[in-house]
Amino acid sequence: MLDSLVLAVASVVLPLVAATLSFLLGRRSAPWLPLAFGFAILAAVLPLAGTNGTQSFALGGWAAPLGIEWRLDGQAALMMVVTAILAQAVALFAAGHLPREELRREAGRFWPPFLFLWAAMNAVYLSNDLFNLFVALELASLSAVVLVTLKGKGEALTAGMRYLLVSQAGSLSYLVGVGFLYAGFGTLHFGQLAERIEANDTALLALALMSVGLFAKTAFFPLHIWLPLAHGAAPAPASALLSGLVVKASFFVLMRLWIEIMGPVAGEGVRQLAGWCGAAAVIWGSLLALCQTRLKLVVAYSTVAQLGYLLLVLPLTFQPGEAARDALAGIMLLVVAHAFAKASMFLACGLILEALGHDRLNAIEGAARHIPMTVFAMGLAGLTLVGLPPSGGFVAKWLLMTASIQTGQWWWVPVLLLGGLLAGGYVFMILARTFRQPEEVTDFRPIPHGLEILTLSLGVASTLLAFWAQPFLRIADAGMMR
Repeated sequence: MLDSLVLAVASVVLPLVAATLSFLLGRRSAPWLPLAFGFAILAAVLPLAGTNGTQSFALGGWAAPLGIEWRLDGQAALMMVVTAILAQAVALFAAGHLPREELRREAGRFWPPFLFLWAAMNAVYLSNDLFNLFVALELASLSAVVLVTLKGKGEALTAGMRYLLVSQAGSLSYLVGVGFLYAGFGTLHFGQLAERIEANDTALLALALMSVGLFAKTAFFPLHIWLPLAHGAAPAPASALLSGLVVKASFFVLMRLWIEIMGPVAGEGVRQLAGWCGAAAVIWGSLLALCQTRLKLVVAYSTVAQLGYLLLVLPLTFQPGEAARDALAGIMLLVVAHAFAKASMFLACGLILEALGHDRLNAIEGAARHIPMTVFAMGLAGLTLVGLPPSGGFVAKWLLMTASIQTGQWWWVPVLLLGGLLAGGYVFMILARTFRQPEEVTDFRPIPHGLEILTLSLGVASTLLAFWAQPFLRIADAGMMR
């Protein structure tokens, strides 16, 4: 247990130290210091991948509810490992990509918020107290806003301000809900709340306020208005972090809140309403993606659609059992597969933008011939979004469809199928244009093969997850037993 405690503390402390040093040293630290610390964080987190059961750590020796308690279980360990792999991949990409574009003068400013974001997300996964989760989520949100505004142009500042306002409104809603829970039940500790919670008006109001706040931070429909603009304005590494990781942290909190604490409070009608918000997101986000004229905006609106699937965890895990286990495993697998796929797609968008100087859909002809690895990476990532075999998205959606049929909630099956068809539409729309021959000679700037290989490896990872589904079922079993 001591080893796990040391590694868990290191996963938060190391990126905080690295962020502080990067800020103090400025450009002199970029990129050697963040990359070195990144490998150290990755080495600290990887041994946690085999975590079984649940381990609790009272920091400073003060037990809950007075002290800060961290909890490490299979779900938290999985998210920390995925975050470490993706964050280090993005760091390697940024080290080679940022100096090549107009962000040359800003390259040193990327690393401190990036590292603060990494530390905050690990703190989210480990926190076992609703207020400590609020603090960690705030650090993550503020760091993400800085990354969105990195270019310093009007579009980026507008996107960052919209993100900040929506995020702060969500934080206020969440915090007020936390206050109601503390007033009603005298604790914010997950385990103690689960024992004391009652289905009364106070708990229902707290659930509504906290869920609205987390909906805003995760960009769930209909509170998704900040996400497409933020993705479109941010540099490619920041977009990969936002879509692949940042929105998953607040969803992780939402999932824990509903499954572990609010089971007696959230009735079937409330859960179905949340599921239908997800279904609306799948359809609405996909339709808007089909209407875009910029590559990054297509991928951004597809994030709105793909996030909608995650809300199906709320109605499908209402009754513990095999169906709930399948649903939870499917959602967790989808979270991880989507993280790798979306990171790959946004990094590919960045390479296409660098090669052409723009990302207009009507002028990306010939990309498949000149940068084939980049286009292939986008195609592999698209398999997961569509849910075609072999991909992690296919296995995840198959588990969700199985759970829907087993629980008698057959109406989610058409949503999953229609969402796949619409995703196929916008993925094919992108790929078809890259294979067309340009009418005029297009000047493609050379792209480092290392960045293409890195982008392709993330797309390959999202596909290979289809052959590694068993650990997700095991972790889901443990999650349903709590």
